[in-house]
Amino acid sequence: MASVHVDPAMTDAERREALYAGDIIILSPTPASAEMTRLAQQMLAEVFAPHDPRTIHRHLSAEDVAAVLAKVKPRFIHHPDCKRLIPAIMAEHGVDLDSLYFDVPRLRSAYPSDFLSSGIAYAFHPHRDTWYSAPMCQLNWWMPVFPIEAGNAMAFYPQYFDRPVANNSEIYNYYDWNTRNRASAALHVKSDTREQPKPQQALEGPRLCYLPPPGGIILFAGAQLHETVPNATGVARYSIDFRTIDIGDAAMNRGAPNVDSRCTGTTMRDYLRASDLSPVPEDVILLHDDDTAGRGDVLRYRPALVAEAAVS
Repeated sequence: MASVHVDPAMTDAERREALYAGDIIILSPTPASAEMTRLAQQMLAEVFAPHDPRTIHRHLSAEDVAAVLAKVKPRFIHHPDCKRLIPAIMAEHGVDLDSLYFDVPRLRSAYPSDFLSSGIAYAFHPHRDTWYSAPMCQLNWWMPVFPIEAGNAMAFYPQYFDRPVANNSEIYNYYDWNTRNRASAALHVKSDTREQPKPQQALEGPRLCYLPPPGGIILFAGAQLHETVPNATGVARYSIDFRTIDIGDAAMNRGAPNVDSRCTGTTMRDYLRASDLSPVPEDVILLHDDDTAGRGDVLRYRPALVAEAAVS
């Protein structure tokens, strides 16, 4: 039976083992996570001024909102403060920055489902990140930017953590996705025609929502089955998420069990070391990769993006 821990007194190793076993951890806001949410709040307020970002759907069209998001989301991803704040969050939680690698932070948005729920504001159906070529040692850090409620949050199906779900993850190759689909997200406004891994069965049992305050974090394994709750509140939800791996676990292939993922490729080249922004060593990447890289370009997030963002 999976457990939910709130601010547990665990070492980082103990925390990772609990997450790999299907537990979920809720962390209270810290100075660095609160600063990160304030950064997102400020950026959203600037691009949607004079309107409240949470009710922007009452003032702009879906096409106009998608166009704004197409500019502000990459700015947030590559903002130099994010590269500083993620390691700071890790240090606040006792993580060894030499062993911790993180990917770029995403600024997500979930508008009322009759307004904008595709493309740049995609409302994710139930899925595991491991259906999208994530390594089994991936951990997800998710925090709301503004207060949330059950009607515009994220939901989990923890009863499926160690139970296979019929799915079509075999259609997904990370390299193909990067070259064919990632850049076109903002073009999918009314509907999203990009084929993605989804459950091929009805899901049973409870769907659980956790509601931390802004800057509070839901920490969970990438193998957890989760989804975007269809927004029925009338208020937009904005959130930040990023993913991490421990290099020792990655090198030893430790992580959550793979019960049903059949995707190809790997996201391992997306990660940067928290202490110096260096990439994952190639020999570790190869432990998680396969022979599909020739299908498309292999992308690597470079430390130089930090400097590029500072002057753009």
